[in-house]
Amino acid sequence: MLSNSPLFAPSRFIKVTASMNPQQPDPPKKRVLVCGGGVIGVCTAYFLSKKGAAVTLVEQSSIACAASGKAGGFLALDWCDGGPVSSLARASFNLHRSLAQELDGTESYGYRALNTLSLSVTESEKVKRGRKSSVPEWIDGPVKSPRTIGMTETTAQVHPHLFTRKLMEKAVAEFGVEVVTGKVKSVETGVGKVTVLVEGGGVFDGDAVVLALGPWMSKFELLSSLIRVHGLKAHSLVLEPKDVDAISADALFLSYLPAHGGQPMDPEIYPRPTGEVYICGMSSQEEVPDDPEQIEPNPDSIRVLKRVAGTVSSHLGEESRVKAEQACFLPCTDDNIPVIGEVPGMKGCYVATGHSCWGILNGPATGAAMAELVMDGCSTIVDLTRFSPARFVRK
Repeated sequence: MLSNSPLFAPSRFIKVTASMNPQQPDPPKKRVLVCGGGVIGVCTAYFLSKKGAAVTLVEQSSIACAASGKAGGFLALDWCDGGPVSSLARASFNLHRSLAQELDGTESYGYRALNTLSLSVTESEKVKRGRKSSVPEWIDGPVKSPRTIGMTETTAQVHPHLFTRKLMEKAVAEFGVEVVTGKVKSVETGVGKVTVLVEGGGVFDGDAVVLALGPWMSKFELLSSLIRVHGLKAHSLVLEPKDVDAISADALFLSYLPAHGGQPMDPEIYPRPTGEVYICGMSSQEEVPDDPEQIEPNPDSIRVLKRVAGTVSSHLGEESRVKAEQACFLPCTDDNIPVIGEVPGMKGCYVATGHSCWGILNGPATGAAMAELVMDGCSTIVDLTRFSPARFVRK
């Protein structure tokens, strides 16, 4: 199991020395510290190390322990078209496809293309079952107005926890990334040098630092006054149907009207090739706890998601096994645009966060762009101008 891999055991920072060959000495590697072990931090560490940086990743808990391990893992090529994230999303969707080929994503983390449907559901006291020819057979609840909103060419999925850990495993095993367990206390920048201080006394020096702390950026005093990132608490449920073979590879986006005049909801259902079915849709803005391990789901939200699942399909009702009832915090910005770039006035200090519900989709392109920015001085895969932290300074 990846969770037991010794590759992720805490380690000490190791300085990279030049080659001992006096004839052709290797230039010293650029030392980059990445703070945060979610999908954004891991993708950044992966692409930095692949470009030749000596990377140390610092994570206070475990790899993909928060939103990156509890997200849906839905990928869409063109759903962000017409907005500021369009180029990032398209580049990242294509990177997911190439990473899946490189890392055997189909087998190692459940990458697959899938169709995506939009459905309307009106809940009632007594659910009327019956298969409709216009929807997959396992959907036998009171659904209406089916519409295809994504095809296998434009929508896909990964298991986000397995994806993030697989990428980390590859970065450690083949590119020498060091993983350190510890909570970042502060970051100091100087001429050509950055220092990360970790609670408990750890001190790590580097040439650059990337802060990929997700919603915990709001807890980081150094930047919270400049960049406001808040957390949106999102709930999810993971079920294992009794007959896993009955569930087809169709993602569902629902317009759901509860009984007794409740507020309309927009839950989502993602069957996974692992045999699980992921359901999400209840969210609220709450205070982000200091420790990701302290996040607990709200019981009422979980009850609603169970009711939604059972209404849509009898396969997701009482006979299914509950594998997880969980919650996580999505990092959001005031203008709903991710923050990716160098922090004004702090040479060598970069930030990458604020991806909201599209973090898994946009992780690869964010990591690749950040690697280019840190190593080469600019990004070619995506124009990062729109995402720059400098936009908050100008306001």
